[in-house]
Amino acid sequence: MNSFSAASRPASPPIRINPSNRFGIDYAQEAASFTRLPYPIIDVHSHINGLQAAPLYLKAARMYGIGLTYSMSQLEQVPALRELFGESIRFIAVPNWAGEDKKFEMGQGFVARIRGFHAQGCRIAKFWAAPRSVDLAIKFGGDRRDLRLDAPMRVEAMKLASGLGMVFMTHVADPDTWFATKYADARMYGSKAEHYEPLEKLLDQFRQPWIAAHFGGSPESLPFLSDLLDRHDNLFLDTSAAKWVIREISKHPRGEVVAFLHKYRGRILFGSDIVTMDEHLAPAENKLEMAAKASSRDDAWDLYASRYWALRTLWETEHEGESPIADPDLNMVDPVRFDTMSAPRLRGMGLPPDLLRSLYHDAAARLLDDLHAR
Repeated sequence: MNSFSAASRPASPPIRINPSNRFGIDYAQEAASFTRLPYPIIDVHSHINGLQAAPLYLKAARMYGIGLTYSMSQLEQVPALRELFGESIRFIAVPNWAGEDKKFEMGQGFVARIRGFHAQGCRIAKFWAAPRSVDLAIKFGGDRRDLRLDAPMRVEAMKLASGLGMVFMTHVADPDTWFATKYADARMYGSKAEHYEPLEKLLDQFRQPWIAAHFGGSPESLPFLSDLLDRHDNLFLDTSAAKWVIREISKHPRGEVVAFLHKYRGRILFGSDIVTMDEHLAPAENKLEMAAKASSRDDAWDLYASRYWALRTLWETEHEGESPIADPDLNMVDPVRFDTMSAPRLRGMGLPPDLLRSLYHDAAARLLDDLHAR
């Protein structure tokens, strides 16, 4: 069982310090300290792109026991990634985020790409509806509501995906820290609660399974999620977004987390939200936010491996200490107390073996394996 903590960091000079490795952890060495599980972990939420970066991710995944990755990859890279990963990768249909007109790409453009992904064996379609979609709708000449989850052009894409027998994945809401800062203008972005209204309507309209990413957008409130799950038996959650989930799940008493996972066993799926891209492997000026998270192969390795280290530590161990991953949300909310390299406490939940197996493997296998056997 992993027991690394800030208090026990090595006395020798650190390997490297970066936002994914505040303590100079050797993530390759640490991988061997976790229990070797008698089943492969299924990661239902990742974004694997970049044919140079993908092998680095694959190395981290293998070291940390990930046997199957579901990825929101660019459609054009699917054949090459399948050749690299073999049967250990499956794909989730997403819009062409490289396209200039995001409104088109999330509407009619997505309809065409859903067909393309489905032809490649993809059986999940992702409908992204974070509050930032308001900014995109306005930027591309529309009304702030044009990219709501239940907007007519988005429902058209859902009808196609539903007709093809696809499971839906969605991202609604965002961290409470963002509603306190980035989305503080409620006249523009609405309240966090309002972002669930279209989701609930659509859960009743489209009765296939829905996977709500990032603990349904509300790891801050297990009672809220419990009510949502009780109202909609076709709703599932994934545990992706490492920094967000670590910060918020660690705040809850262990007993409450275990009780929640036990009550909804089979409906909570493991995910990481790891993003890979070739831009991570080398320095460059004026990188966009996601590309700027790493600027060398070493940094990229830490970026990918740290998420699996932290998430396995959260769910499997009784570790307690600062996360090795910097969490800029702390600085955003309270810049007096925190800087951009500050991190929250990571409190291991030490899940019992049967519950851990459900989270890591069985829930996803039961929900998704039959889809890919068709």
